[in-house]
Amino acid sequence: MINFNLDTPISDFQDYLNKRGWLLANEEILSVEKPGEGNMNVVVRLITNQRSFILKQSRPFVQKYQQIPAPLDRIAVEFQFYDAVKNDAIASHIPEIYGYEAPDYLLLMQDLGNIDDMTQIYAARKIESRVLDKLLSIVTEIHSARPTENFPLNLELRQLNYQHIFELPFLEENGFQLDEIQPGLQALSKPYKTDKALKEIVALVGQQYLSPGDTLIHGDYYPGSWMTVEDSVYVIDPEFSFVGFAEFDLGVMCAHTIMATMEYSDQEYILGKYSGNIDRSLVKKVAGIEIIRRLIGLAQLPLQRSIDEKDYLLQQARKLIMG
Repeated sequence: MINFNLDTPISDFQDYLNKRGWLLANEEILSVEKPGEGNMNVVVRLITNQRSFILKQSRPFVQKYQQIPAPLDRIAVEFQFYDAVKNDAIASHIPEIYGYEAPDYLLLMQDLGNIDDMTQIYAARKIESRVLDKLLSIVTEIHSARPTENFPLNLELRQLNYQHIFELPFLEENGFQLDEIQPGLQALSKPYKTDKALKEIVALVGQQYLSPGDTLIHGDYYPGSWMTVEDSVYVIDPEFSFVGFAEFDLGVMCAHTIMATMEYSDQEYILGKYSGNIDRSLVKKVAGIEIIRRLIGLAQLPLQRSIDEKDYLLQQARKLIMG
């Protein structure tokens, strides 16, 4: 049971943080604001007479889709992820953690300021090579980290994610009203829900996603988890992290560059520059699955594409999966 939640008055914040030693001497909370729309968790910015910082809390549901239950302990995964990857090479690309209160599923962290995530690349239809290089460098550092033996399996959240990536988008009767998103999308989705050979490969990759691996991954390495301002690039929201396979992060990364640019040059660039030992075919399969689930699944993107462009993306995604 959560004893303190982020919907409370400012005076309660002051008392709660003081009791945990999270405030500086003579520090007073002046205001509480919402820094942006949270997908999985509740996030608030606290502004004091000396600084600002972020409080993040998990709830027993997905914040954006509150009808979907989600495990409370995902905030513990995020806390342990940041601890596992902490080194000089990545420190400037992740928020600093100031405190963690396990009983209340609460994380106190650095405020990165009023910066935007990188979902604007879908409208811009491009991603700068210097930014891509930094994102590759960051994910390489993540994959090189050595988490403790008791790093959370995060299996309950993975099972939820598995449904929305590998199962629901490929079901003929999944209840998704795709024509409400874009007229014609429902009919466009049908061949991918009835393609037995395609679904068999998707299921195999899905089983690997649920199986133990040997590489710490971010687990949601896409533009919504990437932040950029001027020359700085940050990676946030690692609650989907687990010890799995590097190809998952890379495949998701490739998928979103393809959806943004409508080209494959960035995918080849990513595959060519990543220094780790990977199965390129598996990366492409993950990329294809991610494209399909983002186009005909529940987790839609701010992706303004014509129905013909989405048809093209879906066809190319199938080719990636089938190899």
